[in-house]
Amino acid sequence: MIHRLALPAIALTLVATLAACGSDHSSMANTTPATETPGGSIAPVALNAADIEFAQGMIAHHEQAIEMAEIALDPKVGASPEVIDLATRIKGAQDPEVELMTGWLTAAGQPVMMDSSDGHDMSSMDGMMTVEQMDTMAAMTGTDFDQTWLEMMIAHHEGAISQSETVKAEGSNADVLALADQIITAQQGEITEMQALLQG
Repeated sequence: MIHRLALPAIALTLVATLAACGSDHSSMANTTPATETPGGSIAPVALNAADIEFAQGMIAHHEQAIEMAEIALDPKVGASPEVIDLATRIKGAQDPEVELMTGWLTAAGQPVMMDSSDGHDMSSMDGMMTVEQMDTMAAMTGTDFDQTWLEMMIAHHEGAISQSETVKAEGSNADVLALADQIITAQQGEITEMQALLQG
């Protein structure tokens, strides 16, 4: 599961790795400047446009998954032990990933929230649920809740995998690409687990 994978392997030091890439996203015009570490040394940070968009989008994506997990953990909905276990693991894994990506963006001098003025809309991202969908799910209980939550979380995970595959094709930062690989592997495993629960 995600939380059992080694996040320390994805260095918080933001080592600058700008790999060759055929996409316009890898243009040096889109890379971020070097930043000074607390110890006074300069730690270059290179995030191209795709890296930045991935981190900003995945933070919002993870935050909604965490919200969904917290709903499942509310005793009022009466979620099954299997769903409670999944929700606990998802929240435990994605909280530190949000912190990791926030650290990248902050160190690179980039906003944590994506600029919506250029047409970007977080609610339109693959796998994101509407407010109405979230409210409807939160009002359910028992097996109805379990089924809806599992179906929504599968769709949510599929969206995260799609975003991760996009940055693998267009991104440049080694740490970002490593996290994308981690998300694909871990969330695909959870999708398989959730599909099995739905099938009984």
